[in-house]
Amino acid sequence: MERELAVLVKSIRDAGLKVCELVKTGFEVQTKPDRSPVTTVDHEVNRILHNMQRREFPQDGWLSEESPDNPARLTNRRVWIVDPIDGTKALVNRMPEFCISAALIDQGVPIVAAILNPSTDELFTAVRGGGLFLNGKCVSSPPNHDFNPVIMVSAWELRIGRWSTLAETARCRPMYSIANALALVAAGRVQSALTIEPQNEWDLAAGVLLIEESGGTVSDADGNPFVFNRPIPRLRGVIAVAAITDKQLRANLKTHADHAASQPEQKQTAQ
Repeated sequence: MERELAVLVKSIRDAGLKVCELVKTGFEVQTKPDRSPVTTVDHEVNRILHNMQRREFPQDGWLSEESPDNPARLTNRRVWIVDPIDGTKALVNRMPEFCISAALIDQGVPIVAAILNPSTDELFTAVRGGGLFLNGKCVSSPPNHDFNPVIMVSAWELRIGRWSTLAETARCRPMYSIANALALVAAGRVQSALTIEPQNEWDLAAGVLLIEESGGTVSDADGNPFVFNRPIPRLRGVIAVAAITDKQLRANLKTHADHAASQPEQKQTAQ
């Protein structure tokens, strides 16, 4: 997978430079039918990465938030799953938490992944079986001395009080990009990321491999392992726990997630 990773790193770095350029010079913001924002930055990054796939790996499939879904991907053994900008609202509001997320999937399993935060110039990468890297250097998790863990949860779930009981024993911090949050969990900078809201495959594919290669654990909100490149690319939330974390935390998070899921459903609206 050395070639795939090298090609991806170059392309995602090129995309990151384009992001920084557009942030400085300005970009257009439009509204999708679901009322979520999309920008010219999203489209430019999507163009750069899709061109990479078509040029270097034309035999592979493609799934991206900013491309029409081609059902032919379901017949491909390998598929690139990309979120050109995860955290578009953060980008629009100039919050340094948006990122570019890309993963190569082989028979439903991520085997190469990269998440780039253009604001901090941090590029997290992984190849299955090869460990976690940050800007080309192997990441080793620090020892855990934190008895009041930081749990990243969606800003909307935090706002409606979904995790009020969890906040009694942990510090709940809002996340504005789930891919960025998963990278932070993988690096051991926070202890966990948690949501029971449905997620798209492109939100999670790269981060799942980063966490697995860091020695952490990750599953959907029901505790099941992820399988990617589904006909409907939607997944049931995520429970991600850093390798440095007390094993009991995962069980506690699953209990909180089950309790939250049993409560009357609240509909999220675009902000």
